[in-house]
Amino acid sequence: MFNKFKQTHLFITGRVQGVFYRVSTKEIAQKLNLKGWVRNLPDGRVEVVAQGDESSLKDFITWAWQGSPGAQVLEVLVTWEEVMQEFNNFRITN
Repeated sequence: MFNKFKQTHLFITGRVQGVFYRVSTKEIAQKLNLKGWVRNLPDGRVEVVAQGDESSLKDFITWAWQGSPGAQVLEVLVTWEEVMQEFNNFRITN
């Protein structure tokens, strides 16, 4: 049986901190029924690990290029990964 459950790891570059990017990421992830986490990095980027249906993850990646209303996204680096641990929800971490 083909498993459509996938995981993606994103690094978002641009003006993505201090513009509610993490909160917006959590909201859209929950709407898409994705699990995982989002956090700010010391270098100004945002990092995301998301799990779910491949179609929903692709929609999520498309959204990541836009982000929250105040964001100015310059790059979204996407890596598809093997699911090693399943998450129970989507959360903002430090």
